[in-house]
Amino acid sequence: MHPEITRTPSCSRQSTMIPKEISPPREREAVLSSRKIEGLIANGKYIFILDNKVIKADAWLNYHPGGLKAIQHMIGKDATDEVTALHSAETRLRMTQYQIGTIEGRWKNFVPPIQGGTFRKYPAVVQEDSDESEDESADSDSTRATSLISDANGEEVRKRRGGSDTDRTSITSMSSAAGSAAPDDLTFLDSQTKQEMELDLEKYPALDSEVQEGIVQKYRLLNQRIRAEGLYDCNYTAYVWEAARWVSLFLTMLFFLRIGWYCTSGAFLGMFWSQLVFAAHDAGHVAITHNFTIDTLIGMIIAAPIGGLSLGWWKRTHNVHHIVTNSPEHDPDNQHLPVFAVNHRFLGNIWSTYHERLLPYEAVAKFLVPFQAYMYYPVLTLGRFNLYVQSWTFLLQGQGPRKGLAWWHRYFEIAGNLIFWYWFGYLVVYKSIPKPSARFGFVMVSHMINMPLHVQLTLSHFAMSTTDLGPDESFPQKMLRTTMDVDCPQWLDFFHGGLQFQAIHHLFPRIPRHNLRRTQSLVQEFCEDVKIPYALYGFVDGNREVIGKLGEVSRQAAILAKCQKTVAERADIFHGH
Repeated sequence: MHPEITRTPSCSRQSTMIPKEISPPREREAVLSSRKIEGLIANGKYIFILDNKVIKADAWLNYHPGGLKAIQHMIGKDATDEVTALHSAETRLRMTQYQIGTIEGRWKNFVPPIQGGTFRKYPAVVQEDSDESEDESADSDSTRATSLISDANGEEVRKRRGGSDTDRTSITSMSSAAGSAAPDDLTFLDSQTKQEMELDLEKYPALDSEVQEGIVQKYRLLNQRIRAEGLYDCNYTAYVWEAARWVSLFLTMLFFLRIGWYCTSGAFLGMFWSQLVFAAHDAGHVAITHNFTIDTLIGMIIAAPIGGLSLGWWKRTHNVHHIVTNSPEHDPDNQHLPVFAVNHRFLGNIWSTYHERLLPYEAVAKFLVPFQAYMYYPVLTLGRFNLYVQSWTFLLQGQGPRKGLAWWHRYFEIAGNLIFWYWFGYLVVYKSIPKPSARFGFVMVSHMINMPLHVQLTLSHFAMSTTDLGPDESFPQKMLRTTMDVDCPQWLDFFHGGLQFQAIHHLFPRIPRHNLRRTQSLVQEFCEDVKIPYALYGFVDGNREVIGKLGEVSRQAAILAKCQKTVAERADIFHGH
């Protein structure tokens, strides 16, 4: 019986389809140097560090329910905190069966290949006078993060922050900031990136190893305290009230549909969907029963036959989002061109590692982005239609796992979506509503009333930092730097559905939603202790921050367009002479 790698506790019956690739006990305990691990990664191996153990993930890449790309962003890194946040203790234990060695001391992260890191081959035979030896530090520009603040200005920033040469960013950040932009565009976008980095380095703790290690240790102690207080235990009584709310909304929708109040009926259907999304989010993180199969079934039933969406698509994007939060190049939840550019780096034709294609800043984007602050709410009213497209693309192209515990999810969700379009599209919209105009009104109202939900999904990230401070930044600091919480009275928690505690959720994604408010006070104590700012805004102020951020990028786009126009005019004059 082979272990199956899952995001959470799996059911008792494990898959027997995973290739057995387990090292002998003696080899598993061998100490591997950083240089040798670099060489293994250079040979295409998928290796990360978990609790000082070297894990080779190649054997179960295609069996991972969370998708391949989430693993790719962990390659060459100490992924202990990321793995612990997203997986159960049982799953982490099964991962160690793919251990090929151990490390000594504190691991210094590489930049994963998917993020632009390059790795040197490990020589089979090393000459005595060779520059490359087994003990050679792999801390080189080719394998570690390249500093973007190594100029005089950056050096001054490091001194002010008490940092060291480890204050760096990914080697892809600067090149991706401008992508295929022209040299003058590159200079402008680079300057904006440096300004953002300086602001973050001033505001957040230094990136030297001792400071970040201290944050990590206190974060792990906080996790132990949360577990000891029972905050990982689900409050099932709360879901009884949730279910009563769902049933009430759906029955009210049917009542108004029956008496011919079609737009009112559509409004209650939209509210019904919104409330169910919160439960689907809980199930997607296996935070209800903590059983992978049961929670996944709950989530897929809510998403597909009831909501017409794909939980598998959401999990594939959401897992990556939780690891590379707010990164313009890597986080799919940040990539909305040509409609929105949430950071100036999108003005430079960046490459999306998630979609594996260029995100061009071309004619349509150049026309829309200057108005994005005004389009924010109107576009989000239509957000559900985009989710249909993304879900069907995911299902028809088979982008989810095809092996292991999740092999059948695709077919379940395809059948569920067909059921959805039968009851919603045929029985409700076509058979129950007589006139085309009334049908149109019902569909639009039921979808547009989900706008507050889509605002919730973007609110906690759009206004926060999108700067890549490199692999030396700890997981908890990055989550708190890129995510904000929304302050609201407890009686409004049903409206926000737990999404108002996104910073807490990103630190501890498997904590059940109804315990996040209790967890918040503990996280605030942690933030005060480690001197990490905890971003907490009221709902109105949070919206103001997002609109302000979108407006700022629009102004940067206008400056960039003006620079491009000036350069073009000068070129015409030059060629004219």
